Amino acid sequence: MPTINQLVRKSRRTPKKKSKAPALLYTFNSLRNKGVNLKKGCPQKRGVCIKVTTMTPKKPNSALRKVARVRLANGEEVNAYIMGEGHNLQEHSVVTIYGGRVKDLPGVRYHIVRGVLDCQGVQNRKQGRSRYGAKKPKE
Repeated sequence: MPTINQLVRKSRRTPKKKSKAPALLYTFNSLRNKGVNLKKGCPQKRGVCIKVTTMTPKKPNSALRKVARVRLANGEEVNAYIMGEGHNLQEHSVVTIYGGRVKDLPGVRYHIVRGVLDCQGVQNRKQGRSRYGAKKPKE
């Protein structure tokens, strides 16, 4: 426990908050060949799928969750979750990712945006269509 005099000399520092999506916090300047830190970061980033696989979730759950390894425009490689039923992604597909972890998949901190670039929307989806890039069905 510090004394009041010690606190007067050097006050307490608040610890810096760590980002939950660190790959979105900087871009890469190819002319100067170095990264550029951004204060607020980016809402989404574009990348290329290196590998499309499945993962098994943590203990109480059981499934084969679809995951893609994505190399972003800033050179970083991340694991991103492909949500919804069925997808058309393969190696070299260009996708957009956004931050947000998957609770039962360790190491997956990003989601792939459905219905943008090479990733098609979910077929035959009637409710909650916006997140899955599904068009409104014709009646």
